[in-house]
Amino acid sequence: MTTTHERVPASATVRPGPLGRLGVAVTNHARLTTVVWLLVVVGLGIFAPRVEAELSGAGWQANGSDSVAARELAQEHFGGNASSALQVVVHDPDGNVTEGDGAQVLAAATALLEADSRIGDVIQPQAGATLSQDGHTAVLLAGANASTDEMVKAATDLTEPLQELSTGSVEVHPTGASQLWADFNEANLTAMMKSEMLSWPVTLAILVVAFGALVAAGLPLLLTLAGLVASAGSLVLLNHLFPVSIWAMNFAMMFALALGIDYALFLVVRYRAARMGHDRPIADAIAETMDTAGKAVLLSGITVLVSLSAVMLVPSPAFRSMAGGIMLAVVFVLAATLTLLPLVLAKLDLRINKFALTWVHTGEHRSARFAAWGERLWRNPWLYGAGALVVLLALAAPILGLKTAMPSIKVLPEDASARVGYDIVKDAFGSGAPGTLQIIVPQAQADEAAAVLADDPGIAGAMPAQPSTDGSDLVLIAAVPTVDPSDPALSDTVDRLRDDLPPRALVGGAAVENLDLKAQLDASTPLVLAVVLGLGFLLLLVALQAPLIALLGTLASLLSTAAAFGVSRLVFQEGWGSGLLGFEHQGFLDAWAPVFFFAMIFAIAMDYTVFLLASAKEHFEASGDPREAMVGALAHSGRVIFAAAAVMVAVFFTFSLSGPLPPKEMGIVLGVAVLLDAFLVRLVLLPVLLRLTGRAAWWSPAWLRRVLPDIHFSHG
Repeated sequence: MTTTHERVPASATVRPGPLGRLGVAVTNHARLTTVVWLLVVVGLGIFAPRVEAELSGAGWQANGSDSVAARELAQEHFGGNASSALQVVVHDPDGNVTEGDGAQVLAAATALLEADSRIGDVIQPQAGATLSQDGHTAVLLAGANASTDEMVKAATDLTEPLQELSTGSVEVHPTGASQLWADFNEANLTAMMKSEMLSWPVTLAILVVAFGALVAAGLPLLLTLAGLVASAGSLVLLNHLFPVSIWAMNFAMMFALALGIDYALFLVVRYRAARMGHDRPIADAIAETMDTAGKAVLLSGITVLVSLSAVMLVPSPAFRSMAGGIMLAVVFVLAATLTLLPLVLAKLDLRINKFALTWVHTGEHRSARFAAWGERLWRNPWLYGAGALVVLLALAAPILGLKTAMPSIKVLPEDASARVGYDIVKDAFGSGAPGTLQIIVPQAQADEAAAVLADDPGIAGAMPAQPSTDGSDLVLIAAVPTVDPSDPALSDTVDRLRDDLPPRALVGGAAVENLDLKAQLDASTPLVLAVVLGLGFLLLLVALQAPLIALLGTLASLLSTAAAFGVSRLVFQEGWGSGLLGFEHQGFLDAWAPVFFFAMIFAIAMDYTVFLLASAKEHFEASGDPREAMVGALAHSGRVIFAAAAVMVAVFFTFSLSGPLPPKEMGIVLGVAVLLDAFLVRLVLLPVLLRLTGRAAWWSPAWLRRVLPDIHFSHG
């Protein structure tokens, strides 16, 4: 067996396909490939360290909604007294906050705020509005003179200096929507770093067991690191063109790690089988790997990208930038898998088995254990299929009572400035004070609007109309609801006000922006789900050219998705395991979770579907035997799916162990989804469907074969 690395053409007896030729080309042009990747990683890597500081913290809004329009008018005509303004709570539990130390603290805070160019007008505490009746609590309103993203950064920069103004008797706690996002981003960053530190060694340990060799196990992490660095640098550059949510990087990190490992596993296992199992020359082994596993990886990556692209239909900057960030990471990881990995495999060759475990057969591609499992499923399809289906349906059943709402203040740690200030405001001014509404109306309609607010049972009180600071004919009325901002009754109040207020009135405020975003998400979810399912089916149809199994593969993905959301209802809505996981449940699932997590879960599920069915189609093309297609698919891809899923589950669950609530939701929902999808759907239910449908699974009408591109998964 040769171990040389000289330029070797692929065997003349087998003509490689396009991906096989690509694999041979990058190995034959090793220097060029290496230089290009060094330029990409180093060039973009220069910007990567700035990703956490530069990406935006806001963007959670419904573009085109009345509440966003109200915020923009408030910022333009009322000195920045908008929902993104900072609220600085000054509290003296034992004395009058406008006297003595309290007065000095208010003056110092005012000077500090006015010195920041991002702050507009600073409005002093007013009796009956922002100064409590007992005199213990006052609120400075620091107007927004910058975008919502810049106001989050301003809150981050000003938090510590403002808190340092506290004395032995007077407390200072910045709060408000911008402060909430600043505190959340800080807590989230800490949690993500902790999760990363935990997930990498766990991942490496699983990979060592899966690959059986330390060097081979390191290859997926190398690919992932290259993809992460490149995508992080790209996000920093893109942020200069349009705001990119910090969540884009968080999700991109998770997906790059999970998919990078998936893709590398598939290629490395296939290469070792061709090179060490069948004694192929290096070039032939690379070509065979790329024409089979590489083709499945490419189709899987396209499926993931298409599924996530559907999230772009939600007209919210945060959603679009999050989806874009993940897609960018997937593109880089996919590019590294299809160009950099073949070169590394060719150069390392037999050395990928360095430090191998003693019991591992490195050239083994067909797993005897998974072949035996396939035979068992073939003999008893109804038993195992019904068992998997019952478990999935039982776990999916709670989804019928799932409730969603925008995140409450409970997503923050109890000692976060925004939460402490929120609680003080609530105690001093009433339950609805943290969710004060802003009504903007023309001056001529001010009296009519005030009368509507006075008569509405959902409004505890309204302030006198505030004239604009620039002489426009608009006035702003602050109205305090009777309920907490996270109370569902607030939605009824806002709907009622929008019906009863004068025609040109706009109802806004941070709480209303959340309600409008939820309404937009509720309206967009059916469309996104339909597009994801439709495009997923079409991609499977193109890849497999078999309508029945493409349809069954798509529908099977719905089962694991529904089961994951059923479990999420029990955990996050009902609070099952909240003590163990260390979070305070809100009584609902965050409203952004269904649409976004559905796209992510479906993308991952289709990833495994492509791997399994591509292998099944390869065996069916070679043998024409449905049994060999099903058993062979499990024998050749089952171990890879099992190992890749184990890594994904470990990665996702580590993100559920620390930090604020949304990352826990992300980790639990995605971890449960992968667990169920890989082990019950892909390794049980889908093979059973192949067994029950037999040859019909691979049947395709002649007219469809003429329309679809000719795609084969066999080599040669």
